[in-house]
Amino acid sequence: MSLYLGLGLATSIDAAAAGITLPLIPIEPWISVIFIGVITAACSLAGFIAGRYLGNKLGARLAALGGLVLIGIGTKILITG
Repeated sequence: MSLYLGLGLATSIDAAAAGITLPLIPIEPWISVIFIGVITAACSLAGFIAGRYLGNKLGARLAALGGLVLIGIGTKILITG
């Protein structure tokens, strides 16, 4: 249960940082929405495929690594802006 809480927290920090900084980018909002949607779909598909393959080999260690990566990305975005 605590693993899922950590993953949710890391994802929320990352999403908050993106939402706060998005208005600072000088492009039309609909272009941002398209790019974010396409990139998110592609990364989700790649992650799903890799997770299926590596999940059988690494198990719970892989989930913990994913949480740490998300926490690191969110923290870096918050610090560097």
